[in-house]
Amino acid sequence: MRTRVKICGITRPQDGVAAAKAGADAIGLVFYPPSPRNVDIAQAREICDALPPFVSKVALFVNAEAVLIREVREAVPIDIIQFHGNECPDYCQKHGLPYIKAIRMREDTDLHKERENFASASALLVDAYKAGVPGGTGESFDWSLIPEELAGDIILAGGLTPDNVGDAITQVHPWAVDVSGGVEESPGVKSHAAIESFMQGVEVAKQ
Repeated sequence: MRTRVKICGITRPQDGVAAAKAGADAIGLVFYPPSPRNVDIAQAREICDALPPFVSKVALFVNAEAVLIREVREAVPIDIIQFHGNECPDYCQKHGLPYIKAIRMREDTDLHKERENFASASALLVDAYKAGVPGGTGESFDWSLIPEELAGDIILAGGLTPDNVGDAITQVHPWAVDVSGGVEESPGVKSHAAIESFMQGVEVAKQ
């Protein structure tokens, strides 16, 4: 089965197009001002307008007010929402779009319980835990913490790079992988060569 790929933290139209042309299934748009990858609505629309067909647009929020989510939904053609904060299941499912819930993995994280709590989610995105940082840490975690029976339903994130994505897929067998900092020249600016290398790593791993 082919592993799906999301390139997150897109801030420039040319980077979104590069991700799509390299074969990415989705791009991520971060609506979280403290992040160096934050975009405003005008930037997000410009990025989406540049994309070819059949590339999913994911809007990422961290403990956002409902009014911001509504503004983004009304102005930007997003397909799915990704929640990266402390949002509860009821809040996540009230915005009229499918959603992904990010879980920051620690040794005592019960992924079975999280899957049960967020049964309404399209998928769980499993990321590295770092105190005070909701995501995009560039750090990986112990992939063996992911129960084998859940792996095929999760999106694996956290410290993935062109060098380790093949090993990650071979070990975990996730539904999808998500990368941001691992394919950047600087925060928010993607390296098109690194995106290509990352996609090649994904391709090799499935063979």
